[in-house]
Amino acid sequence: MRQAVPQILQSLDAGRPVAYCRLVETSGSTPQKAGAVMLIYPDGSQHGTLGGGCVEAEVKRRALGVLELGQPSVAEFQLDHDYGWDDGLICGGRMTVAIFALVDDACRSYFASFELALSAGQGVMEALVFGTDDPQANSEKEASRDSPSSSQVESHFAPRSYLFDAEGECIASMEVGGESDFAAEVARVTGVMPNLSDRPRPKVRTGIAFLPVLPRCRLIIVGAGHIGQAVAELATSLDFDVSVVDDRAECATRERFPHVSERVVGPMAEVLPALEVTPTTYCLIVTRGHNHDQEALFHVVQRPARYIGLIGSRRKIKLIFDNLVAEGISPASLKKVYAPIGIDIGSQTVAEIAVSVAAELVAHRNLGSVPGRPQSIPVQEDEGNN
Repeated sequence: MRQAVPQILQSLDAGRPVAYCRLVETSGSTPQKAGAVMLIYPDGSQHGTLGGGCVEAEVKRRALGVLELGQPSVAEFQLDHDYGWDDGLICGGRMTVAIFALVDDACRSYFASFELALSAGQGVMEALVFGTDDPQANSEKEASRDSPSSSQVESHFAPRSYLFDAEGECIASMEVGGESDFAAEVARVTGVMPNLSDRPRPKVRTGIAFLPVLPRCRLIIVGAGHIGQAVAELATSLDFDVSVVDDRAECATRERFPHVSERVVGPMAEVLPALEVTPTTYCLIVTRGHNHDQEALFHVVQRPARYIGLIGSRRKIKLIFDNLVAEGISPASLKKVYAPIGIDIGSQTVAEIAVSVAAELVAHRNLGSVPGRPQSIPVQEDEGNN
């Protein structure tokens, strides 16, 4: 969605209608998962994909019809019938796609709100109502799926879409009726909506697809050397908002870090305490030497970061921990540090180390922990504190 929203606004500003095709639900094996987006233009060109093949061609055909009529539509495809055979997708999968014709100012307002929330670093929850919460209607729909000729299931339900900010407030809507309908449906949606702060995956509840665009976590990389550079490049593509910190202006340059949000240069003792660190911030220490690592950790380890990682051998890390305890850093704070960083994939090169570190960051962000971590480095209690 981060790439699709600017495309939509650019098209609408140019007076060019566009069909917004959103994959709202899947089951079984499918070429794309819920949340995928494809835009179809009147000339048949497209941006994004729903996986290619016969299903995508049929969605495109339906999208052109939606653009012509101006009415939103929902279509469901069974990949074990006509739409799976030619593409080798005979796997029992099912895809449900909602299609909207984006043609007016109301649609532009919806996606302008989308862009504003994303540019502010906020996450958003798109709640797309594509079915009823009536049990009888759902039973009839299930029965239609079981029909031997049901390669495509038509739905007469007109989809509607609501956009919620990080606090759960509805900030925009599309294809909604009058005020009473809006209020009732927002109440229905919010009654079962996941909390965005829990970083949920796309899911469907009572005919509503909840499609989150999660807020970017800030990643502060302390150290602009080769590993810091390689991790920064990967992390930006993995949807982290990256800041790079170093005391060497010649290393933390735009040329070496073209895609990061911020490059901070200065003595560690000055710049690190001044940086904002929140409970959603990730801090990664990969400086050029033992003393610099220790100084950086001293200034961040007792900040309220969600994650703090330190590179180095187990011997070096143990030495740093012991030194910091002697300087008054609490052992409890040090026990929360992920060290040494990186999931064990037998890394040898800088690129391999960066991959292992990026994998650890993603695992922690998505799962709240890092499976397969090595045994923690023991932290020596300071005898003076006993």
